[in-house]
Amino acid sequence: MPTAIAVTSADMALPAQDERTVPAAVLGDLHRQPLEQSLTDLQELLDRHGHVIVVCSRAAPPGVERRLRTVRNLLESDRIALFRPDLPPLGLAVLARQLRQLASCDIGPGVLASAGRLLTHYLHCGAVLGSVTRLDRVPVGLRAHAKSWVPGAQFAVLAHPQPQLVRLGPGAALSGPEFGTWMLVAKGQLQSDWVAGSLAPSWRVLGLREAPLPAESATWWGTGRLVEFCTYLPDLSVLYQLVASVRQSTCHWCGMDVIGDRCVFCSATAPAPDDRAAVG
Repeated sequence: MPTAIAVTSADMALPAQDERTVPAAVLGDLHRQPLEQSLTDLQELLDRHGHVIVVCSRAAPPGVERRLRTVRNLLESDRIALFRPDLPPLGLAVLARQLRQLASCDIGPGVLASAGRLLTHYLHCGAVLGSVTRLDRVPVGLRAHAKSWVPGAQFAVLAHPQPQLVRLGPGAALSGPEFGTWMLVAKGQLQSDWVAGSLAPSWRVLGLREAPLPAESATWWGTGRLVEFCTYLPDLSVLYQLVASVRQSTCHWCGMDVIGDRCVFCSATAPAPDDRAAVG
């Protein structure tokens, strides 16, 4: 069985992108359910899949991360990876789906978990907001804060890969990807067609789809009056090529094949060159 890709709420499990995309394992209400239930659910996933990569939003309730770390410690398992990149919820849901696509390929769990960090570089995540007064994840100047009190004011914000913020109006624009992407849009309690009518054409997206707004988006952006968006690479062949083109190494601590300088499963970082020479 392929490595399990788990998410912590059902709205983070986007519909499959293609027929090979593996289903997401949904670990819902972790911070509310009895500890015994969490232990049982994770153990069953481990027994069935061997390794589990849990993709969790930083906007999730604090009890979710605490429960995941508690379960991992109690199971004494280094086969559970907790992946929490600083992405808005919609972008994180897209990334989880990309990992589900790659899980269908002949990719080891260590490389698959490491691929999450690699693929974040190819996501552009943002939102149109009706207010930035409670936005604390993107730098907001005093002028923007003042303008957010003006009735009807709206702001376009790019949170990743480089923070940008502009007030919507004639000529408003955000810097976008320089390669072909699709765009996913999730509408909250804000009436705005700027993303589909202006942003998508200016970024020359190859296609646009809609999804329900994740419940954690309002917490992440500081308001429920928003339209969230994310551009991404949809093709499995392209994703696989990106991952396969990166040099792999073996984690010196757990022996798992990884890409990059840190193992997501055991959190060990690669030794410095001088340390490697000493070990050799």
